[in-house]
Amino acid sequence: MYRVSFRKELNLLDIKWLAMFEPERVGDYARRLRDQFDAEGFAPGYLLRMDMRSSGVQAQEAVFAFRRHFAGFPAARRIAIVTESAITRMQVRREMTQPYLRIFDRAEPALSWLLQPDSEQDRRAEPG
Repeated sequence: MYRVSFRKELNLLDIKWLAMFEPERVGDYARRLRDQFDAEGFAPGYLLRMDMRSSGVQAQEAVFAFRRHFAGFPAARRIAIVTESAITRMQVRREMTQPYLRIFDRAEPALSWLLQPDSEQDRRAEPG
């Protein structure tokens, strides 16, 4: 359903969704991700790349479950979403309103953007 890679040398949480989420499985996904996040020594201010090209648009019940289970998850410094779908882009923009989020068609440009040095504008947009 998903692949997760914590790339400590880049301070990058790299996630690839492989299918749509069933709403009842979102809680388990969130707990596992948080446990691994802590075990890997990650903290707020990390980089996040989510490749959603293989998952498509999520059902509304799953979206509600994501909101509930990821409330309070440590904030990233930058988020790159990878999707080629116009509908998925719309869903992401509706649900993820962080000013430090960008959407890309391909994974490589997303990673390049994430790894760019911070600009003054990025520092002003950082969470809390």
